[in-house]
Amino acid sequence: MNIHEYQAKEVLKKYGVKIQEGILANTPDEAVEAAKKLSEQTGTSWWVIKAQVHAGGRGKGGGIKLAKNLDEVRDLTGNIIGMNLVTKQTGAEGKKVHMVLVSQDVFYPGPSEPKEFYMSVLLNRSTGRNIIMYSTEGGMDIEEVAEKTPHLIFKEEIDPKVGLMPFQARKIAFNLGLSGEAYKEMVTFVTNLYKAYEETDSSMFEINPVLKTSDNKIIAVDAKVNLDDNALYRHPDLYTYRDIREEDPTEVEAGKYNLNYVKLDGNVGCMVNGAGLAMATMDMIKLSGGEPANFLDVGGTADAKRVEEAFRIILKDKNVKAILVNIFGGIVRCDRVAQGIVDAYKNIGNIHVPIIVRLQGTNAEIAKKLIDESGLQVHSAIELQEAAEKVKAVLA
Repeated sequence: MNIHEYQAKEVLKKYGVKIQEGILANTPDEAVEAAKKLSEQTGTSWWVIKAQVHAGGRGKGGGIKLAKNLDEVRDLTGNIIGMNLVTKQTGAEGKKVHMVLVSQDVFYPGPSEPKEFYMSVLLNRSTGRNIIMYSTEGGMDIEEVAEKTPHLIFKEEIDPKVGLMPFQARKIAFNLGLSGEAYKEMVTFVTNLYKAYEETDSSMFEINPVLKTSDNKIIAVDAKVNLDDNALYRHPDLYTYRDIREEDPTEVEAGKYNLNYVKLDGNVGCMVNGAGLAMATMDMIKLSGGEPANFLDVGGTADAKRVEEAFRIILKDKNVKAILVNIFGGIVRCDRVAQGIVDAYKNIGNIHVPIIVRLQGTNAEIAKKLIDESGLQVHSAIELQEAAEKVKAVLA
């Protein structure tokens, strides 16, 4: 589950990570009041207005602006709230901005030059261990840094038996070229950041940039956090951070029926029971000359109601030209699934795209007979190759 920058910073602050202070605002008037309050709290005389959406690259898309007086705070907030922000991560459709974070200006004058770093904590799936990835090149797209200057990216792997060791935090601060007070601040920053990541059961923390201020403080200027959905039952306080306005409406609806649905850009809708089978089905669609329009796992209890809702969700995608149902009848009997498909087809009505149903497992032959004798425009198959050929035929 993705959360907003202001929420991520709330989490970091609870764990002792220093942040760029900010106040959330939903209107230009609220933004002005937030700016005044920030000035009282931090002494800042300039403010950074940041669009709050679940996407990176906001600055390049026009979603982050510097305000040098209260009139600019009001005007810039008015321009940003309500805008359709398009970045590399939103896609061409963009995301509507509903609120902004009014933040203190942290690039103030001091005895030394400010310096930006990059830092993230995530799981290295090839080793099964968490890593801290960091670079001296903060404020840039890390993909660009990796491509052009890979030697400037460092990785510190964490042994799960002992967790982050003090010498590792010191090593990170040293590799970033820090000394004196900034070195000590970075050691504390890294230690608390990793603790926040681990204790919130997150799948990623990304801080870009981590800033060494002109007076040698180390703070998180931005924060992108992804929480592990499977662990949210242990963190009911974090679940309240969910903002469904930032999620695909169809995926939100699918979640109400415990359907695992992810929208894609293809033309063949798929309905499958089991994630592994779903991935194989998507590969099969591509080999047949089509493109999967979605990932949809109905789970092990593919009863008539869930099948019907799954059909309704797939059919909301206007790009779908055919639907492939691929069910393995292990726990659930194929004939029951087939009956559910027939019932769902009749209940929905006006289905104008061809449906190919491949049922394999318990009572597969009975299921095929049920579908063939239903009188509906549903093509049945038992073998995977047969289903692939029928997909290819209906797309021709």
